[in-house]
Amino acid sequence: MKKFVTLGLIVMGLVGLSSTSEAQKIGYISADEVIALMPEAAKVDTQLNEYQQALYTQAQIKKDEFDQKVAKFYQDSGKLSNSLKEVQRKELQTEVQELSGAEQKIQQQFDAKRQELSLPIQRKLQAAIQEVAKENGYTYVFPREALLVMPPADDLGSLVKRKLGLKDAAPKTNPPGKK
Repeated sequence: MKKFVTLGLIVMGLVGLSSTSEAQKIGYISADEVIALMPEAAKVDTQLNEYQQALYTQAQIKKDEFDQKVAKFYQDSGKLSNSLKEVQRKELQTEVQELSGAEQKIQQQFDAKRQELSLPIQRKLQAAIQEVAKENGYTYVFPREALLVMPPADDLGSLVKRKLGLKDAAPKTNPPGKK
């Protein structure tokens, strides 16, 4: 009798688990693909390109000014006292160190700007994904790039694109031999 009760509890637990797992739907989406179609993304790309160009222009101006100082130093070095030459050399060395870190500083500023400008797009996409998942009963949504095998029916990309009012970049074509 005790074995029968234990077996019954195990069976009920397994049935409960299987019904719970059936209620959970899993979907996936390529966020990058959707973002690429969003008009806001094109604006952000333009702004980022302009910002990056401004950073590099500013760095080039500083480099040109440094080159002029070096040329002036060599030109005037014959007229300068040793102590004055030493002071100017130290100033130039300090500027070299600042310039050598310029590329890294530019990259950090660019990354911060990209994050700042991309955040509203990411939030909008996240909200659309959550709405589509809720409307269609999906419990989990994974990035497509993280999955090795996935059924086409659980791709939420077209539903999210429709929710955001986007059109697919490439229309789906029929396979050869089908019309």
